Amino acid sequence: MANLKQIKRRITSVASTQQITKAMKVVAAAKLRKAQEAILMARPYALRLQEALSGVAAAQDAAVHPLLERRQPERPRVCYLVVTADRGLCGSFNATVIKRAAQLVAEAPANQESLFYLVGKKGVDFFRSRPIPITGRRQNFFNHLQYGDATSIGQDLVTLYQKGEIDRVVLVFNEFKSAIQQILHTDQLLPVVMEEGGPAHAPDAIFEPGVRQVLDQLLPMYVNRMVWRVLLDSSAAEQGARMTAMESATENASEMIADLTLQYNRTRQAAITQEIAEIVGGAAAIQ
Repeated sequence: MANLKQIKRRITSVASTQQITKAMKVVAAAKLRKAQEAILMARPYALRLQEALSGVAAAQDAAVHPLLERRQPERPRVCYLVVTADRGLCGSFNATVIKRAAQLVAEAPANQESLFYLVGKKGVDFFRSRPIPITGRRQNFFNHLQYGDATSIGQDLVTLYQKGEIDRVVLVFNEFKSAIQQILHTDQLLPVVMEEGGPAHAPDAIFEPGVRQVLDQLLPMYVNRMVWRVLLDSSAAEQGARMTAMESATENASEMIADLTLQYNRTRQAAITQEIAEIVGGAAAIQ
């Protein structure tokens, strides 16, 4: 049985850890609110861009654009954009994405060549020692996330796709739904897939300087906005997962402190009882 000093030391240690988890929960909650505001601000522009792109893509000659082309090579090269966090202590947030990405590679057809574009330190640390080619990596920027980060990643992917170095891009990320719920997504980014039933342009619409030139501007913008949305969603989902994990850790620490305090009191009472018994026994022996 542990002595009183050891139990006291453990209570102090757990209490210190509890203070840290409380502080991390508060910080995560503040960052979550900021991330939610960024998502709400970005959503209207993304919807209007989607509408404009759907209208232009309905033109007869829009299918010839490289970013809309659906390739069917004998050995397709599929790039998975895997978005994880730069830090841990957020429950199963990172493990879920990493596990899904590894599963997609394992279940891919035998003629498919899989590649990774890794975003987030946790994903980079996990996959860099695996025998899967990595076409790009970005990390340590979620604390100061900016739209330029999304455009840089989007431009890399568009360039690789236009050069024919990859034939498809698939997003693997956690979408934010609430502080306690994140939804794992595997969505296709390239070639761009237009949603059916979107608003079409007027039959007599005239595009200047032309449909191809308009798509040359809109499609890369659309890819960048999609990557931006993914980064915002992942950032918010990370903070929600961390807030939930720290809340759970704080509650567990409270339970552990209560158990240790009970154990301390019982051990102390047992020691006092033993001392009394020894005193009584000594007095009886003298008599």
